[in-house]
Parts: sequence; C-alpha cells; structure tokens
Amino acid sequence: MISKTTLEKIFEYASMPVHGTLSRKLRKDIRLQVNEGAVYEGSTLFLGEEFIRITENKKDDMVNTYYDWDKIVSVRTIGKAEE
Repeated sequence: MISKTTLEKIFEYASMPVHGTLSRKLRKDIRLQVNEGAVYEGSTLFLGEEFIRITENKKDDMVNTYYDWDKIVSVRTIGKAEE
C-alpha cells in the first residue's frame, strides 16, 4: 500500500496550485491515471483529508470523481518523452 504522504507528493508533482483556492490543476503536459482507471487531462484536483476529488470539464458537464486515500493502489503520471 502506498502511504498518503507519498500519494500527496505524486499529486503535487503532477499539478500546480490554483491561485486563491485549495485546488490544484494538472500541469499542461501531464496526464494522470488512478488505479488503472480513466486517464485525466486538464483536470482539477482537490486533496482533502479523507478523499481526493478530480474534476473534469466534459462538454457542458462538470464531472467529479472521488477517491478514498486508502483505496488508491496505483497512480500513473503520463507525460511527453524528452528528446
């Protein structure tokens, strides 16, 4: 199991703070995958005490996905290869 502290560092690496909020926006060239599920791009993260919320804008909808810290078993960061 990955510790919450390690997961927080991974999410912080993949994102940057949104000014004036507790949320974080995924970096421009970084995509994120949690537990081998959906791949998020351009999404906003909220790192709460009990859960993580990932917000995606899909056409006219705002979709929130929630993850329990204790249920996260893997996180992938996907970026362009440096040449």
